[in-house]
Amino acid sequence: MYIFDSHAHYDDCSFDEDREKLIEELKNNNVIGVLNCGSSLEGAVSSVDLSETYDFFYAAVGIHPEHADEVNDNTIYKIRELAKSPKVKAIGEIGLDYYWDQNPPKEVQKETFIKQMKLAKELNLPVVIHDRDAHKDTLDIMKMFPEVIGVVHCFSGSVEFARECLSLGYYIGFTGVVTFKNAKKILDVAKVVPDDKILVETDCPYMAPTPFRGERNRSDYIKHIIEKMAEIRNMSEEEIGNQVISNVRKLLKI
Repeated sequence: MYIFDSHAHYDDCSFDEDREKLIEELKNNNVIGVLNCGSSLEGAVSSVDLSETYDFFYAAVGIHPEHADEVNDNTIYKIRELAKSPKVKAIGEIGLDYYWDQNPPKEVQKETFIKQMKLAKELNLPVVIHDRDAHKDTLDIMKMFPEVIGVVHCFSGSVEFARECLSLGYYIGFTGVVTFKNAKKILDVAKVVPDDKILVETDCPYMAPTPFRGERNRSDYIKHIIEKMAEIRNMSEEEIGNQVISNVRKLLKI
């Protein structure tokens, strides 16, 4: 089974001690693609560096909502410059996160999200959207930019919200959460998303699937997500595996 991880963070400090060795292992374990997503300006720079070092790595550049108050015109300029690399395939990870009280105010998050959606429109790049406890505001901003498509990563909404996102042309990203015992809501979503709109991702080092829950996640663990998705959707693992690779290549124009 070949694997394309549509959302990872190998720039994270939890990989500092063995990053090079681990990436070599991934390549030997049939991981043929990784989209490394920046969460901060530093993370965006690191993502581009990784993509230019490893042939099967690609980069998304953007500022996560937890850093929304750090974004100004100079930040947007720097992201635009980073996006000139041919290995940059998306603007992300961008969006809204109302879960953590210590995150910047909602209005600041929305302003930063809109700035980065404008950039994606300008550059004709897809977006990688982070949405946590902010479904309505996220959808409202997505609707402001009908020319932009992308993926709602680590999807956590309802079937109804998924259908709204799909109607705008977005893909739905599934993580190891689909393998958790208490994951009824996301299983309902996984049953109804069309084949050509499914992506699979680790969000590593976070969200490791069962049987590795609680450990540091890595891209080759996606096989457990594919096994579960095949079971849910009554497809073979090969069918779902080939489909998600086709989907991510189409979205990222690879």
